[in-house]
Amino acid sequence: MKVSIILASYDSGHYHGGCGQGPDALMAGGLAEALKLAGHDIDVHDIGRVSDDEQAREIATGFAVCNAVSGEVRIALDNERFPIVLAGNCLTSAGAVAGEGADAIIWADQHGDINTPDTSTSGFLDGMALATVLGLCWRPMTAQIPGFKPIDPARSVLVNARDLDTAEREELEKLPVIRSECPDWTGAAERLKKAGAERIHMHIDLDVHDPEELQANRFATPGGPGPEQVRQAMCGMAGALPIAGLTISAYDPAFDAKSEVPPLVGELLVELLATMERS
Repeated sequence: MKVSIILASYDSGHYHGGCGQGPDALMAGGLAEALKLAGHDIDVHDIGRVSDDEQAREIATGFAVCNAVSGEVRIALDNERFPIVLAGNCLTSAGAVAGEGADAIIWADQHGDINTPDTSTSGFLDGMALATVLGLCWRPMTAQIPGFKPIDPARSVLVNARDLDTAEREELEKLPVIRSECPDWTGAAERLKKAGAERIHMHIDLDVHDPEELQANRFATPGGPGPEQVRQAMCGMAGALPIAGLTISAYDPAFDAKSEVPPLVGELLVELLATMERS
């Protein structure tokens, strides 16, 4: 398979800070080499700096990253390459969704990311990432991302969200978001098929994992699936559904003292791409 790896090395408006160091760490950990050894044709594109604003305004910079990623994803698809975005922030998925013209999303994350500016008590932009993709907030900003169309909540799957605040729980009770747990995936896949999903974006926040088995960042809370369970679920859905592109987000190498994350991400992507090729 021809694959484009797109690096978006930002975290909360900061270039190469925190989880913004994750994309480079994954690459230094041999990700491209693992995919090449599995027979894939790999090219790599780095969006670089999207702003010279030294104040690193989180909202403006976050959406500028989305704009840049949207363009790189469109180029990849025009060149018949499967886009894999390595991102610091979950919000970056809005750019990938726009570039792919995705009409559905699989969101694997320990958090719901379904807050809005009206419900968030922290003001953390990434805690609004899925809400943004679903068109629940930041509409003037997403309207500036080329190709962005909000995804119908009925065509979204939230996988293993275990760390939800009260407002998120209330919102998820109102919305037709499909809830799923790893490693089970068949029910969620069938519901997406019935909803008519044709181009599905897959988003994996690495803190979906049980930190006892794999800690990706400082936000990880107890519980959750292990790497094998995540791999089973994501590959199962990739084999059953039309996946248009992928984001891997929220890896902070400062919380991975033994550098365990990069090889496990490599194993996940090798198996996922192999599953897609067979399907």
